[in-house]
Amino acid sequence: MPPDNKKPIVRKPIARKPTSRKKKSKPFSMQWKIAIAGLLLILLSPFYYGYVLKGFVATWRWVKDWGQDPNYRTYKSFNIKIPKKYSIHGIDVSYYQGKINWQKVKEMKEDDVSIRFAFIKATEGIMLVDSYFQRNWREAPKAGIICGAYHFFRPKKDGKTQAKFFLQVVNIEKGDLPPVVDIESLDGVSPLKMRAELADFLNYVEVKTKVRPIIYTGLKFYEDYLVDRFDEYPLWIAHYYQPKLRLDKSRWKFWQHSDKAKINGIGHIVDFNAFNGDSLALEKMRN
Repeated sequence: MPPDNKKPIVRKPIARKPTSRKKKSKPFSMQWKIAIAGLLLILLSPFYYGYVLKGFVATWRWVKDWGQDPNYRTYKSFNIKIPKKYSIHGIDVSYYQGKINWQKVKEMKEDDVSIRFAFIKATEGIMLVDSYFQRNWREAPKAGIICGAYHFFRPKKDGKTQAKFFLQVVNIEKGDLPPVVDIESLDGVSPLKMRAELADFLNYVEVKTKVRPIIYTGLKFYEDYLVDRFDEYPLWIAHYYQPKLRLDKSRWKFWQHSDKAKINGIGHIVDFNAFNGDSLALEKMRN
C-alpha cells in the first residue's frame, strides 16, 4: 500500500500519577502497651536503682579487695590491706602513737591476724630519747608482745657516738628482738660518708651486744645507696600498699607494708609489718 501523504499527528503521552493507597494503621496491641508500662514502672522505681547500685558496690568491692591479688585482702578491724602469705604480724611505734594500752593491742585479732611483735623507738641522733620509750619498753612485754628497740640514725652525726648513746638508753635482754638502726636519708652528706658512719654504728652495737643489728630502710633508699652492701645484716624494708615486696625474699626479714593501720589500744594510725618466716624462725631471731 502506498504511503499516506498526510503527516501523522504527534500526540504527547499523558503522564500518569501513580495511585497512592494509604495503608491502614494497625491498632497498637494491648500486649505492647502493657510491656512498655511495666518497663517504665521498673525504670522509675527506686528499688531498681537500689538494686543496680548494690550490684555496682559489690563489684567495686570485689575489684578492690580481690580483683588485683587474692592474697592481698582488706581486714576491716585493722582498716588496711594485709598480705595473706605471712602468718606473723607486728607494729612499730614511737611517741607519735601516744600512750598505748598494750593489753588491747595483744587481744586484737581478725581471722588469723594478730600483733605478735613490736619495734619501739628508743633514740635519735646523739641526744634525743623518745619520750614514750621507757613506758613502751616496760609495758609491751608484760602484755606478751615480743619487742625490739630501734635508733633513728643521723648520718651527719658520728656513728659510734650514736651507738653508745643508743646502748646507754636501751637495756637489751634475753628474748628481745635484735636492735635496729633506722636509716632513711642522707641528711646532706655523701652516700660514702653515710655508709662509713652507719658501719661504725653497726660494728659497735654488734661488738657490745653480741647480736647482729637489723637495718631498717625504705626500698628506694636501699636500692639507691645500700644494695650489695651490708649484706650480712638482716633487712627490714618499708614498701607500702603492695601485695608483694619487690625484693628477693631471701634478702629480707621484716616488711613494713602499711603506715595506716588502726590498732585497738592506740589512738593514732600505726605502721604494720609482716615477718618473713614462721614462729620457729622468729624465735631464732630473739637473743
